[in-house]
Amino acid sequence: MILILAAALQAASPATAAKPADPREARYDRCVALAASDPARARAEAVRWGGTGGGWFARQCAGLAYTQENNFPAAAAEFEAAAKAAEAGHDKRAANYWAQAGNARLAAGDVPHARAALDTALVAGTLEGLALGEAQLDHARVLVAAGETDAARRDIDLALRTAGDDPLAWLLSATLARREGDIARSRKDIAEALRRSPDDASVQLEAGNVAALARDEAGARAAWAEAARLAPNAPAGQHARAALAQFSDAPVAPPPPASKAAPAGR
Repeated sequence: MILILAAALQAASPATAAKPADPREARYDRCVALAASDPARARAEAVRWGGTGGGWFARQCAGLAYTQENNFPAAAAEFEAAAKAAEAGHDKRAANYWAQAGNARLAAGDVPHARAALDTALVAGTLEGLALGEAQLDHARVLVAAGETDAARRDIDLALRTAGDDPLAWLLSATLARREGDIARSRKDIAEALRRSPDDASVQLEAGNVAALARDEAGARAAWAEAARLAPNAPAGQHARAALAQFSDAPVAPPPPASKAAPAGR
């Protein structure tokens, strides 16, 4: 689910660095690139830079470095600090930072603070394109956690228009439709997720769940087996193995050692 660093790297293009709107942007681009390869050094650079006028650029870079280290509470705190500094400087990037803070809060399991950050990001009205769609998806996840499924469906449908190339949008839509008993919608949306990301264990797990709802045993078995193969030690793979265990002829085998497992999908 965490796409913050990838999005920041994509935004840090040579064209942006050639004609920076802010003289700090070239240094920011270098800091973001460093966060991907050496987050500890990037954090040290962000601290030094923050003490010499780095402002919200330095705080966001620190947040990206913490994200790369899976320290999501610390990342969220840095993104929130970046957002407040950008607001004080009347910089429209503040909404992006609030959205990143919300995403990090969600990753940390802090749903109330995630909702507050995402509400602030969306109310600003300055998010566009993929950034808007990702914030809408995260907001939908918050609403599902709060039991507000009708509002979550509205957010997801909006996100399908702004971030329709993201398989996560279709995965979340299929999952919500399945939970509401809408077999037709769940089958259509999981097919879109599979088309975009067939090697994602979470997508394969949900494909099995949808097939089971539709009483398609062969389809459920195939999808769950693929999820277990793709990510044997990740939660998606473990849930898939548990689902397969209901069949009397399912092979009983322990997962491979954690050290040999492939990284899980998003």
